[in-house]
This record gives sequence, structure tokens and C-alpha cells, in this order.
Amino acid sequence: MKVAVVGATGMVGEVMLKVLAERDFPISELLLVASERSVGKTLSYKGQEHTVIGLEDAVKARPEIAIFSAGGGTSLEWAPKFAEVGTAVIDNSSAWRMDPSKKLVVPEINANELTATDKIIANPNCSTIQMVMALNPLHKKYKMKRVVVSTYQSVSGTGVKAVQQLENEINGVEGEMAYPYPISRNALPHCDVFMENGYTKEEMKLAREPQKILDDRTFSVTATAVRIPTAGGHSESVNVEFHEDFDLADIRKLLSKTPGIVVQDNPETNSYPMPIYAHDKDDVFVGRLRRDETQRNTLNMWIVSDNLRKGAATNAVQIAEYLVANNLVPNTSEAVS
Repeated sequence: MKVAVVGATGMVGEVMLKVLAERDFPISELLLVASERSVGKTLSYKGQEHTVIGLEDAVKARPEIAIFSAGGGTSLEWAPKFAEVGTAVIDNSSAWRMDPSKKLVVPEINANELTATDKIIANPNCSTIQMVMALNPLHKKYKMKRVVVSTYQSVSGTGVKAVQQLENEINGVEGEMAYPYPISRNALPHCDVFMENGYTKEEMKLAREPQKILDDRTFSVTATAVRIPTAGGHSESVNVEFHEDFDLADIRKLLSKTPGIVVQDNPETNSYPMPIYAHDKDDVFVGRLRRDETQRNTLNMWIVSDNLRKGAATNAVQIAEYLVANNLVPNTSEAVS
């Protein structure tokens, strides 16, 4: 299996390589791909050094799978070029997520929708992934009506420049700003750019992507996304109104039996999800489960996950694993030149 990692020198790219190695993904040839300024650099994978190549050379190499984490503009331009030579592209940007011709996939939920003809597959937003992982089993049983989510997102979701800003501010060092304001000892209700409706792009991703992943437009989601001074891990306060009533014990049991979910919910022992516990793990942690006492059939919960792993790299690698396991990887030898 010839595999290309596009954006290999970035934060998510680095985690992607780590996850591929941890999960022992079958790779016969690894292509590490980045922008021209990074071409020629070397990166280590499983103890071997690999030289970073450019996008044109990567397309010519015709990998079976290319995992992209290089930004929307790069994905829009280059994903089709890889697809044309028969490569299955798994894209971590927002470029293709709401394209009706592309699948938006969380493997535990809807990987069975994938076919060999899907050559560009979208990886959802990091905050969306952890939320739908918890909502999916509940929706199947109780049927969601409305979801209100407030996120508490780490600076790593913005990228290395934001992580550096936080470190600089903590250490009293002047440096480049990723945000319009300080992030240390602060909270910014400003994730991504503002849109005409007053919401940010991040908030609109949270509103729209769950409906596509769950293939259901009968429920609605409204979101407020906030950036907080944590280095990694996203947290979410989720209030979900169902059509059917529920029992809290059944909710806990259902979530506990869901693959990829870990329930941490015991107020007596101060057990609840936190980013510090989710760090470097692939699970989605759920806790603070309680009935909303102001409204019928409504649940409050707290959801935490490592945004660089399940929220990005791990989810993408799981998609690749599904393609391989189900013989859905396109045959590049039969691809169009």
C-alpha cells in the first residue's frame, strides 16, 4: 500500500504519522508531502528517515491512498488531481465536507456508505466528530429534536502559531499573534471567521455537519464556539432535546456500550471528562449526564476528546483502514493517465 500524507510537516500531519505507526497501517511506501518550502526536509517514521516531496511528485507516484491535512485551498486544487490518477483521498479540511457529491464520514457511524467510487472522502470538523459520536446512539433510540452546543476549544485547533502565542504569553515573551486578543487567562468567543449571520464558520460547521453525517435533517443544531487557553483537547457542553423520554441509567448504559465512547460520570468521586485525561487518546469521553429540569425530554452532557487525534488524524486513518479492509481502495494501475 503506497500512502501519501499531504501536510506531513504540520501539527495534524505529525499526529497522522504517529497514529499510522501506532495502528500499524499497512504501508509499503510512504510519501511525505508538503509545500515547496518544506521539500527536501526529512521526517522520521518507524525509525526510518523520509525526504519530504512536493505535490506534483506525489501525484506522479500514484499512491493508493492520500490523507490530506494541508488546508482547504490545497485540497480544492490537489485532491481532484490525486483522484484523477486513482488515489483515494481522505481530506481533513472543510473544502469538501458539504459538497453533496462527497461523503462526510465518521467510521463508527457511516463508513458503510463508502464505495470504491468515492475518491474524495471528507473528514468532519474536530468538534463535530466528538459530538456526533455521543449523539448517534442516543438519536437512534430517542430521536433528537434540537441540540444546543457550546464548545471550549484548545489553541491546537488553530495551529502551531496559536500554540506558540499561548506559550509566549504564559512565559511573558512578545511574539506573533494568531488571535486578535491575548488567549492566556482569556476566552475568545471567536473560532474561525465571522459570517454574515453573526455566527462563525466553526459554529456553522457544528450546525450543518451532524445532519449530513447522520443523514437526517429533522433535528437542528445551534452552536457557540469558544477558544480557551488549553494546549490540546476540545470540550463541549451539549443540551439535547429528544422526541422520546429517557431514563438516565439507560443513557449511561447505552453510551458505555458504544465503541469509542468512555463514560466518566460520577459526581461523588469528581469523575468527569477533562482535556488533560483525553490527551493522546482516541476515545471520546462523556460525563456530567443529567436531566434538564427546565424542559421535557432534554439531556445535558459534557463531551471531551483530543482534537488532533479522534478529531482529525485518528478518524482519517480509521477511514483508510475501512477502505483497505473492505477492498475499496481504487486500483491505480487502471486509473486515467
